[in-house]
Amino acid sequence: MAKVETQNTDFMFKQNIELEGIFMPHARKKRDSLYEKQPDGLTNGKEYAKFVHYTSAEAALKIIGSKRLWMRNTTCMTDYREVQHGFDILYRFFSNEDKKKSFISALDECHPNAAAQAIDLFDKWYKDIYLQTYITSISEHDQTEDLNGRLSMWRAFGGNTARVAIVLNIPWRTSGAEALKVMFSPVAYLTEEKAHELLGEVIKNIKANCYFLSSLDSQIIINWVFHMLVAGVTCLKHDGFKEEREWRAIYNPTLNHSTLMEFSTEIIGGVPQKIYKLPLDKKFSESLTDLEFSQIFDRLIIGASPYQSVMYEAFSDALEKAGVSEPMSKVWVSGIPIRS
Repeated sequence: MAKVETQNTDFMFKQNIELEGIFMPHARKKRDSLYEKQPDGLTNGKEYAKFVHYTSAEAALKIIGSKRLWMRNTTCMTDYREVQHGFDILYRFFSNEDKKKSFISALDECHPNAAAQAIDLFDKWYKDIYLQTYITSISEHDQTEDLNGRLSMWRAFGGNTARVAIVLNIPWRTSGAEALKVMFSPVAYLTEEKAHELLGEVIKNIKANCYFLSSLDSQIIINWVFHMLVAGVTCLKHDGFKEEREWRAIYNPTLNHSTLMEFSTEIIGGVPQKIYKLPLDKKFSESLTDLEFSQIFDRLIIGASPYQSVMYEAFSDALEKAGVSEPMSKVWVSGIPIRS
């Protein structure tokens, strides 16, 4: 039975990889590039890719001690036009009758009325998507940044407080994300023109893969078009932010609730707000084994501060208590001479 279940899981994984390539080609290309995967997503590539979370030293201690990443509402992000920016771009595409007709007619050839149903479903859910989407932001991390981190990110996050960077090895394929009902996707830093060109690429993909799409249940297609639109509004960002190289863990409790996601009310920057806590703790649930903090933790880099030595000791101790092996060898002090 276990072998059959594994085969079924592999089949679904391959199918989803193929569907992501059709409906979300930008995300698929970024994922393939980062993980150096072959087309089936299963062989000849890296199982993990390095990502980094830049934050204040205080927040980092809370993350390590609780094995929880805080997910904040998109309306509280630094970019005050989160979600709305992506929606405006999609709205102007589908407000163009020729472009809308091109998209709908392409999918109607495979599954009549699927596109219209998906768009209608998205319109009904948009208010909840706008108001009830929570994200955790992490950035791609290059090996060349292992010692010092990235200057632009030190400047952007943590304000004038002591800052650190938590580097994690995120698996390509994880059952934990499925249990948490979390979508993990790269941010697309595109102008409106480029975003519309990308939707044109989606239309071409649909036409080129109509036989495959026709073989699937129509509800699968509706779900993927809906998924594409949700990713579009939550992961399209002004191209002025492109140096962040951001990926997002995205959660919407009204759209896809997980019993593993707990919430609390916290005060951040003087603003009381509801936050969700993304668990990285296998003791909390066996389904989170591949996201266990002590296993995916790679290193911690301490930013410029007159207190780097005491921070080194404090974080080494916190990491040891979190189950990280040889923690003192995994705490680094950035040598970038930036004024803290």
